[in-house]
Formats: sequence, C-alpha cells, structure tokens
Amino acid sequence: MISTAIRLARVGSRSELAAAVLLGLGYPCVLLAALIPNLGFFAGAAAVTYAADRFLHMRGSYLVNRLQKVRAGLSIRFLVRQLLLILLVARLDLADRVIFYVMLGGFLVFYALQVCHGALATLIRLRRTMPVVTRNVDLSAIRIPDAPPGGLLRRSGEKILHLDLPAVAGLIVAAWTNDYVYGYVGVGLTIGLGVLYVGALTWYLRGRRRVPAASTVLTAVDGWLREYRPTVVLYFSGSKESAYQVNMWLETMEQIEGRPLILLRERGIAAQLAPTAVPVICVPGGTHLMNLDLSTVRVALYAANVGKNIHLLRVPTMKHVFIGHGDSDKLASVNPYSKAYDEVWTAGRAGRDRYALADVGVRDEDIVEVGRPQLAPIQLSSGAPKNPIPTVLYAPTWEGWDDNPGNTSLLLAGENIIKRLLAAERPVRVIYKPHPFTGIRDPKAKAVHGRIANLLSAATAARLTEPRWAEAAAAASAEQSAALAELARTETALAALDAPGRAGGDEAERSRVSLVDQGWLDEAKRLRDEWNDAYWRSFGYWEHRVVTGPEPKLYDCFNQSDAMVSDISSVVSDFIASGKPYAVTDSAELGVEEFKRQNTAVRAAVVLSNSAVELDELLTSVADPAADPLARARTELKRYLLGPDEPTSMEQFNAATRELAEKAQARNTGVEQRLAEPEGAAPPDDSAPTAEPEVNDLDSPVRG
Repeated sequence: MISTAIRLARVGSRSELAAAVLLGLGYPCVLLAALIPNLGFFAGAAAVTYAADRFLHMRGSYLVNRLQKVRAGLSIRFLVRQLLLILLVARLDLADRVIFYVMLGGFLVFYALQVCHGALATLIRLRRTMPVVTRNVDLSAIRIPDAPPGGLLRRSGEKILHLDLPAVAGLIVAAWTNDYVYGYVGVGLTIGLGVLYVGALTWYLRGRRRVPAASTVLTAVDGWLREYRPTVVLYFSGSKESAYQVNMWLETMEQIEGRPLILLRERGIAAQLAPTAVPVICVPGGTHLMNLDLSTVRVALYAANVGKNIHLLRVPTMKHVFIGHGDSDKLASVNPYSKAYDEVWTAGRAGRDRYALADVGVRDEDIVEVGRPQLAPIQLSSGAPKNPIPTVLYAPTWEGWDDNPGNTSLLLAGENIIKRLLAAERPVRVIYKPHPFTGIRDPKAKAVHGRIANLLSAATAARLTEPRWAEAAAAASAEQSAALAELARTETALAALDAPGRAGGDEAERSRVSLVDQGWLDEAKRLRDEWNDAYWRSFGYWEHRVVTGPEPKLYDCFNQSDAMVSDISSVVSDFIASGKPYAVTDSAELGVEEFKRQNTAVRAAVVLSNSAVELDELLTSVADPAADPLARARTELKRYLLGPDEPTSMEQFNAATRELAEKAQARNTGVEQRLAEPEGAAPPDDSAPTAEPEVNDLDSPVRG
C-alpha cells in the first residue's frame, strides 16, 4: 500500500511520502484555521507547511516539479499562505487597525522585491554564462572574474521566499498578544532583509563581474586550439544520465597517441565528467561548434549515435569513427546510422559478423577490430570464490524505449532471480547493480527495483539472526569500523580534491581554474582506489548489497563477484573478459537454441527462463569450477567477442588511429593539390612517383 502511494506521488522514500502528506493536509488546515479563526491552529499548520516544503526541496523530490507543473509551485504556496494570514487577521476583527494596512503594504513591497530579485538573479546567471565550458584548457588570455558567493545564487528563489518568516511570525505574535509592535518589527525585518538581498545581487551586475563577451571567449578558445593543435577528438552528446558513456573512454583518451581533445555538447554532461588530464571543451551551440578551429584534427571518435553528431560529421578534413559505448547483441550495436561514419570500430570478430548479418549498409572493409581498451581493470578469474561464500552479481539492463519484453529481465524475471538466489541451498551473497536508466520510462521497472532492494535488505537483516552470520558479524566488527572510518576519510579527501575553485564557483569560474596536473590526477586515482577497497571491507562478505550511482563502478562489482546474471547488453560482453561463469535471461522466451542463435554473447552462458529455475546450473559451476561445463566455451567466446590478448587493445586502438589519421591527411593533401592545379591542366601521371603524404605528429604526449 505504502509502495503504491510512493509510486503515485512520485516520491523516493517513506519520509518524502510523509512530508508530501503533511504538505497536502497542511494547507487545508491553514485555510480552516483562518476561517474559524484560531491563531494556535493557524501557527501550527503553517509551521508544518514550511517544514514539509523545506524537507521536500532539500531532498530534491520529484513532487516539487509536479506541483510546479500544475501551477502550485513554491512561490504560489507562499503567496497562498500569506493571503490566508491576511484572511485570519481580518477574521480577528483587525481589518480596521493600522497593523492590517502595514501587513498589506508590507506583503506588496515584499512581492515587488521578489520580482526584482528574480530578474537580477536571472540576469547575473545569463551574464556569467560563457558559450563554452572548458577543462584543462588555458583561458588565461581573457579575464574571467570570480562568481558571486554560492550563498547568493544557490537556491536563491527559496531563500527570498523564506524571508517572509519574520513578517508571518511577527504578525501572528502581534495578533496573539495584541502588541502590534511585534508585527511592525516582523514586517520591517522582512522588507529590510529583502532590500539587502536585492542590493547584494545588484553589486554583482557591475561590469567587472561579467564574463567576457561570447566572441572574446570563442576567440580565446580558437587561439588555444591553434597552439595545442589537437589530432584526435572524442565527440559526445546526450542526457546527463548518459555521462557514463563518455566517462568509460577517458582513460583510453589519456593513453591515445597524439593530442586528444574531448568535445561535449551539453553542460550537464560536462558537470558529470570524471577527472581527466585530456582537454575538454563543451560547446552547447551548434553554430559555435561549427566555427571552432578544428583544422588540425584528423580523427573524430563518436561514442553514441545522436542527432547532434551532424555538427561535426559535416567536416571533411577529418575521418569519422563510431566506437560506441559497449559491445553487445542489442539492435543499437548495428544501427543503420553507422553508415554515416568512415569506419566502425568493434572489439572483435563478433562485431564485424554482427553488421554482416544485420545488412544495414555498413561495408565490411569499413569495420576495424580494435579490442576494448576499457576492460583493462577487469580482473581474471582465480578459479575459486574470493570469500567463504560466492558472490553473484545481478546487473540487469534498463527497459529501453519500447515495450520489447527482451529488453530487460527486471520486469518479468527480476524478483524470481533474487528470490532463488536468496533461497539457494548453498548460501550466496547478492550484489544488485541496475542500469542507471532503470525506471526513467516505465514506472513498473522502478517499482520492481524498489521491491528487489527491499528483498535484499530484509534478507541481510534476517541473516544476522542466524548464529553463523551473527558470529561472523561479531568477528568482523572491528575491521568494518576501521573500514568505515577509512571510507569517511577518503570521501573527505576526494571532496577536497574535487573542488579546484572557491566553494560556489559557477561554470565560468570552474573553466578558469580547471587546469590540472598529473600529480593531482594520480592522487585522485589513489584515493579512489582506497575508497573502493574500504567500501567493500565496510560490510560483511555475507551481506547483500544494492549498488546504485556512479560508485562503485560496474567493473569493481565484476571484480568482487564470482558469477553474474544479466541481460543482452554490453555488460555481458564486458564480463566475459573476466572468464567467470554467467547467466543471461531469455525474457522474450525465444527458447534456448533460438536465443543463442540470435545473441552471440549467450553462447557460453547459462540461459534463464523468466522463472529462473536454471540458476542451479550457474551456482553449481561457481561452487565447483573443475566441473564447469562452459569454461572452454567462455575462453573461445572471449576471443571472438573481444579480440586477441596480444597485441593489447590499447596497441590495436592506437594503430587504428594512426592508420586513419594517415588516410585523412592523404585525402587533405590530394584535395589541396587538385585545387592548386591551374584550370585546364592535364591530369597528373599516375605512373610518376609521389611523395609520402605528410602526417601530423601523433607522438606528442597527451598532456601539453
């Protein structure tokens, strides 16, 4: 019942639901108290509405957005409360007193201050918005002033509205005591604080506080580009939830030969980008991007098929490559859009065969096998469980944009998988890491996710009532306490490390101070490794875990697991790199043979039906690796899907980059020669020797 109410109210927890109920009941109570009239009742109900509103905003509840859409936003709720206070005072027969007119005038002046405040805050943000957001790009050629203090602009709308508290409290006390001085003081405080707030914002409209004009910023960026001379670009566009798709390529870009550059199109993606030494330029405007000086770029890499790719695909002086953000048997891996690129790079032979079978117009000679450089952090199977009991990872993909039952196992099989793992004859630990997009389209998927989280939480609590696990918990108590302390220490250190500018600095200021050095990155990596180690030690090997958010990463979960259950997605192909047993759910009920025929990555998997009765086969392989019937098949499939171990994926990737850069330069040189020929000149003699095409230097270090 409660979970249904949470889903309908679009809130994220029981506490948010309670706050929503209090908010929904509070306003009718305020109205009733004003009509009776009853000062004590009014004061109590008004306090509840203030507190519930504040709680929902601090939690970032989606309910706040829904109220805004139905014209019941925060400013309206504050205005209604003030109007009801006016009604209360009138019902108390104070309408002919001076205090009543002071109250009316005070609220009108306060409303005018809110209008001025909103206009000033918006104007300041607009005047401090640069046409680009950068990282590791030297913009010292232009002056970017400090941003206003974070306290002025962060949640500024809420802050100005809450300045009515002195007036509301003062007027209620004045009506209660018949001492109107309280009301005068309260109204005066509200207006005075509002004037101070507006005055503080006005100070930051001065010319010296504005960022340079867009043309000045873009000229500086072009100047930096001419000096840096990038050769390889990673281009990405998408929603902020898709930031993981570009983050997975950062380490590869740091190791790539040449001078790499990352081009982003959305400010939200720039904010979600992980630390990197590679220069980053986020250019939201298509016109601005198309006018950037990218003349030295020879290879452009694309991690997603999106409409904004056209803004760079139009440039003929560079070769364009689709590298994707995973390797799987999903339809997205053979998107006909891929015809737009000069080449498509796949991990292994399977990707090439996949395009041939799909027959979507991608030519075989345009496909290059480069391995998967991102898989380097995945540890190979040791042949035995890491802990006294095995750990099984359940990592379902999301529901997709259509209602194909084969998209995710979560809807039809998710709870069955978890229940069978929890009821296994030989106990296992479950790590559940859902796709970041889970529930964004289908509320049923979000509901199942919630039920699975509850199942795992209840199962962990139940284990502690059993003597075996209670003894293990007691024995590990000191170590877990130390790990929690280490976790807190590293989180504090990482937070300090991730704040290069002043607290509250905006995009413009962060672009100014975004230059990093290798020492900073090495320290961040060291702290992140320490955090990851402490995280897994902070709870027992018998405790089930729900892992959401960017940390721990998926590959960290791979390394903690002895087996995995998943769906048709790149997660399966990546997990195959570990050599560990895995199962894939046939949610569309195609049947084992047809499912394996259609999906390459399933050939070495235990295939699960929606009932998940086949899970015993997977658990048996984990318990006795020597009797694992699919071990050899996994080894063969790994090479087919991900390519050979030698040369390394990074070496293959760099070789493909060099070869394509040479093709781009040869094309550009040929065009220049043809354009330089006088009109009507005879075509060149093909038998004559030609000079080797000049190739841009691809051997300079990543960090300039």
